[in-house]
Amino acid sequence: MQLLGIGSRIIHSDYGKGVVTNVTSKHYWVTFMDSGLETIDLNAEFEVIEAVEDEVDTISFSEVEQSLIGILKRWSDASSITPIADKWKGGSLVLKPGDAKLSDKEIPIDTFFHKIVMVRDRIRVMEQKINSSNHLDDQEKVDLQQYITRIYGSLTTFNVLFKSPSDNFVGEKSK
Repeated sequence: MQLLGIGSRIIHSDYGKGVVTNVTSKHYWVTFMDSGLETIDLNAEFEVIEAVEDEVDTISFSEVEQSLIGILKRWSDASSITPIADKWKGGSLVLKPGDAKLSDKEIPIDTFFHKIVMVRDRIRVMEQKINSSNHLDDQEKVDLQQYITRIYGSLTTFNVLFKSPSDNFVGEKSK
């Protein structure tokens, strides 16, 4: 059995694609794109995409972890950790129809907030993909960026939910 080194890339049937970030006498510590850090047995079943020889490396676990976090943030549409404002924690959103015969719809505000954050993060990913596209010319990128700015502006109503102003939606600035 070949012992994989730090930086080896694998595919695991349960966890998907990942990178070996640490090796112990019994386990690989693998950071998976979909499920984060997992420990798997050295003899576990997985496919090796790219093996790195087991050697002493001068890169610390922390440096590898920070690099992976950066890569995942850049290429993934996974949501970042964005806290909800304390005053809304445990609250609910009540939608009351104009027709009195219909019943109200109550949604946990944490669920609603999570969906707003997912929308924001997916717009950010779309923005990155537009800006890095080789198939769009500069004018097309500017035009699409203006639409994205207007989308952010339409979502500023939800800024009241965010704990940190740095997480807020920002539309076109007033002139």
